[in-house]
Amino acid sequence: MEITDVRIRKVEGNDKLKAYATVLFDDELAIHNIKIIESQNGLFIAMPSKAFPDGTHKDIAHPINSEFRAKLSEAVLSQYASSDLQ
Repeated sequence: MEITDVRIRKVEGNDKLKAYATVLFDDELAIHNIKIIESQNGLFIAMPSKAFPDGTHKDIAHPINSEFRAKLSEAVLSQYASSDLQ
């Protein structure tokens, strides 16, 4: 599965949440609302999740292995860094 497009949408007025990303795979599947978050250790991505009444969250979509997670993270953070949205 190849990443064919990454689109970044900046978030204003939030110290930690910097942007949302939409990632398109094989020009056939899109995942929306991947968060770009800034922490003490730098930027990272958080997958879209659903909140439950008990306060827990569960990912709606997520990578199955660390290799694909790294590939996805690199694609999203690279697009964010190269955009003028920072």
